[in-house]
Amino acid sequence: MTTGVRRRMGVEERRQQLIGVALELFSHRSPDDVSIDEIAAAAGISRPLAYHYFPGKLSLYEAALRRAADELAQRFVEPREGPLGARLLRVMGRFFAFVEDHGPGFSALMRGGPAAGSSRASAMIDEVRQAAYEQILTHLGIGLDEVPARLELVVRSWVSLAESTALIWLDGRRIPRSELELQLVHDFAALAAVSAAYDAEMAGILVRILADEPADGPFGELVGRLVGLVPGGAAAPGGRPGADPALP
Repeated sequence: MTTGVRRRMGVEERRQQLIGVALELFSHRSPDDVSIDEIAAAAGISRPLAYHYFPGKLSLYEAALRRAADELAQRFVEPREGPLGARLLRVMGRFFAFVEDHGPGFSALMRGGPAAGSSRASAMIDEVRQAAYEQILTHLGIGLDEVPARLELVVRSWVSLAESTALIWLDGRRIPRSELELQLVHDFAALAAVSAAYDAEMAGILVRILADEPADGPFGELVGRLVGLVPGGAAAPGGRPGADPALP
């Protein structure tokens, strides 16, 4: 009988292994329900050795959270090519793929797990939200130093809405994921449209966005759905459903 020789890992390699094992366990169960003993066993090391690399569960959780936060922030990175609606739909697809793959861990990340009282954990969550915010501004071609107040409100509200929608969806997954992804893209357009109704600068931004949108894209589909709700159905001349052609 041949015995395998266990390869000795360096300090950083072992740390990264433990983080990966912890993140995998946190992806299937709440971090509150995962013990250091389980993480050590899954990594094939003793409990004392796990404590050699991380002084406690909180420090390991924060390290796993750091990796998850970095990965989640990357899900919002998208080349600035093509219509905005299609780009946001791809972003939402990657975002919900992360949420589905790391359900309990995502919930703990956003709701607070063993690191709920940790300022570092809170800072990491804020970093993810800020990264998402900045990426959406990049899609809009607007720099951080020139963001109109109403646009900031729209984008930050939408990022928060995506987060809360994902958390609610995880509780029962009663709505098909693909429908929610599309609905959130529609939500972005709706938030921008309502803001545009109150502010000329936002109206200009919305007009610029819609100018590049194809009729069969996500934003075009939203217009079609809304038109279908209006008595009479079809849009009248001038693009206004039910408008009198004799009126300006």
